[in-house]
Amino acid sequence: MTRFCAEVEGVAQRLRDGMARGVLAFPLTSFRDDGSLDLESYRAYLTAQLATAPGAVFPACGTGEFGALDEDEYRAVVTATVEVSDGRLPVVAGIGYGWAQALRFARIAEEAGADAALVLPHYLVEAPQDGLVEQLRRIAAGTRLPLIAYQRGQVAFTTGSLRRIAEIPTVIGLKDGHSDLDRLQRLTLAAPDGFLFFNGAATAEIQARAYGTVGVPAYSSAVHAFAPEIANAFFTALRDGDGVGVDKFLRDFYVPLVELRDRVPGYAISLVKAAARLRGLPVGPVRAPLTDPDPDELAELTRVLDDGLNLVGTVRRPG
Repeated sequence: MTRFCAEVEGVAQRLRDGMARGVLAFPLTSFRDDGSLDLESYRAYLTAQLATAPGAVFPACGTGEFGALDEDEYRAVVTATVEVSDGRLPVVAGIGYGWAQALRFARIAEEAGADAALVLPHYLVEAPQDGLVEQLRRIAAGTRLPLIAYQRGQVAFTTGSLRRIAEIPTVIGLKDGHSDLDRLQRLTLAAPDGFLFFNGAATAEIQARAYGTVGVPAYSSAVHAFAPEIANAFFTALRDGDGVGVDKFLRDFYVPLVELRDRVPGYAISLVKAAARLRGLPVGPVRAPLTDPDPDELAELTRVLDDGLNLVGTVRRPG
């Protein structure tokens, strides 16, 4: 017996199927050099992304610079994603800030045809567990969209709070960005059957093997946003138990990428967008307060990217 109504369970099942099939894609949002939204380029970029068979697509989330979008731009991005995906895979839109503003974005996403929403960590303040639970209750009360909570930064659920949010009829899962495997194992054991979990750590592939040991094999992939060949080859190696292949990708590509990423705040997004531009993808620059890499960093990023692409032929791609 499922714990959700038929409509919500349908979305949850599509996400389960997608998580088993491929990485979760978090597309970049395309901007022009003057900082304006470039929707035509976004559509072209997204079309190429979806052709590489991700398990689901999450527009206007962290990698998509949710915090830099106004409501009209957000509506345009989510609408374009729904149209380009054309029902082929679930569309989970990012929502965030306090519950009132998150609900405004949720309603926009609902109107645009999104299948679900990812509730990004709220703005600025730390909050007690009762407040974290109430935040989700308030959002759920105002939208029909199934919700996935995202714990990262100042949001971290206890097992008691996890049980409470799992009782909300439209809360279907949790994305984890803390990488505290002791806590995560406790959460997975406290959750009811059918509750979804996935790894949302920065450059999630670094910890994907460890997450799998506590029953959370699914993960989001920022690398998919600029090199789906690498992301899919790594996913295949991990899925098929190719430890040698996994280690090659980690040692020669992912670790050097993370070491470069960690030099400057915000490079978890800026380097991804820069790598996409290096590959000729029409994504444009990041918006302030993020900054783009300097020439020396771009040269190093080019070397790291080349090394990753050279590894792709060593394992087969997902079928």
